[in-house]
Amino acid sequence: MTTASDLRFFPSSDGDLAYLDTGSGDPVVLLHSGFVDHRLFEDQIPSLAAADHRVIAVDVRGHGWSANAGEPFRWADDLAGMLRHLDAGPAVLVGVSMGGAIASDTAVEYPELVRGLVLSGATTSDFQYSDEAALRFQAEFDRTLRAGDVEGWLAVFLQGAAGHFRRTDDLEPAMLDRLREMALHTIAKHTPDEPDRHVPMTDTWPRVPKIDVPVLTVNGALDSPSLIADAERFARTVRDGRSVLIEGTSHYPNLEKPGEFNAILLDFLRGL
Repeated sequence: MTTASDLRFFPSSDGDLAYLDTGSGDPVVLLHSGFVDHRLFEDQIPSLAAADHRVIAVDVRGHGWSANAGEPFRWADDLAGMLRHLDAGPAVLVGVSMGGAIASDTAVEYPELVRGLVLSGATTSDFQYSDEAALRFQAEFDRTLRAGDVEGWLAVFLQGAAGHFRRTDDLEPAMLDRLREMALHTIAKHTPDEPDRHVPMTDTWPRVPKIDVPVLTVNGALDSPSLIADAERFARTVRDGRSVLIEGTSHYPNLEKPGEFNAILLDFLRGL
């Protein structure tokens, strides 16, 4: 895995934001899910760079090696500032879970910086789970996080990677180890009583029809049914969208079946 010595830092107005910048060509920006960091994409970065793309893998504020928030912020604003600093727009934004919501929010707020979207396990930041299993998971996730129960929270977090229809021992131990290491690194940056300075974007769904760049949603077939349905709705709502399911995977198809995920991603990029 990469370390701090491999990273560069964007000096935002509220602390340094870390990113990996490798390869050359049309820029592809990778946005990780919550509580992990840019290393989520270690199976994608070499393939993208080899296909003549400049790959920018970001540590979102409060994650990985990026600064925590000292003042109210929006993740889309952070990303826009970084892309302008790097002269990297318009770029294809590839996001998993929380990172996908950041990508779609950026597309509606800063369309001039985006030339394509790939969303995995995500739609907009307005999305709310509606199926019972996902709601139970979310409640337990929030409870253990608020309580500062790191071990209990970590167990719930890893169960989320398996989805609601499998056990964690159905997943590769190496994958779970990667997620565990990243999650512990990020959670150590925070305390249960610190203020949440993130300002959510609102009313993003009504703006989705204005997204006029190509969009691909890629979801694990074992992920939450309400999330899959929302992703398919997203792909139908934008002007140029399509939706793909990867069988036998849940919330992290890029980790569970990286070869298949990479092939789908590279095929989308070749079509732009």
